[in-house]
Amino acid sequence: MIVRVLKAALVAGFLAACVAATLQAFLTSPLILQAETHEKASAPEAHAAAWGGLLHLAHSSHEPADAADESAWEPGEGFPRIAFTALATLVSGVGYASILAASILAAGRQFDLQTTLRWAIGGFLAASLAPAVGLPPELPGMGGAHLAERQIWWVSTAIGTGLGLYLITNVRHHAALGIGLIAIVLPHLIGAPHAEAAASDVPAVLAAQFAARSLAVAFAFWATLGLALGWYWTRQEKRTESGFLPRTASVSGDGKAV
Repeated sequence: MIVRVLKAALVAGFLAACVAATLQAFLTSPLILQAETHEKASAPEAHAAAWGGLLHLAHSSHEPADAADESAWEPGEGFPRIAFTALATLVSGVGYASILAASILAAGRQFDLQTTLRWAIGGFLAASLAPAVGLPPELPGMGGAHLAERQIWWVSTAIGTGLGLYLITNVRHHAALGIGLIAIVLPHLIGAPHAEAAASDVPAVLAAQFAARSLAVAFAFWATLGLALGWYWTRQEKRTESGFLPRTASVSGDGKAV
């Protein structure tokens, strides 16, 4: 079972990363390059913000310019940057696919396209849309609170939203409904961390376009992840039933392997 989950996660993560990386190259990367020109023009000594990674699909993870370490390594412009961004997206895709598959198995749900797509949309709501309500995706040069504070709030919001969605949709009890709603709303009542005086030379229109496009890319990423996971898992089951793959041995009540 573990091997099957890993195979499905690798295939789904790869396909989702291909879709996301392609969309990023045409939709969000040009906006990042434009924002960096404003950032360098307003503060020539500022170091370029870190390239996108795991949290880039959900929100910006850029450090403030004054906190950047000039000696830190970063990929070069052009192909190296695109390649490392795609690699980070691939690692994120495999990780998210593994979590998604493990969650479906732990909940005792059957793997099919409808189930995996529905759970993947839940992943988009928990890991992308809900955190973006308090911390919308940000471009380089846009001021923000300390990176660690934003990451803690993002993780708390993602876990709370995921837990809340599960309780609301899977546990048929009034108490579960109430706890689920509290888990979803509580991070937003506490509030996301923001800098006291965040000033930016990035045009507001550019920032709005980046936030909208980032969420669109994130939705395409999660939808592809869910569909690919369900498709590959179903394909593996059919191959097992037809005899192309060995069945996993199980133990009967008398202790004999069947």
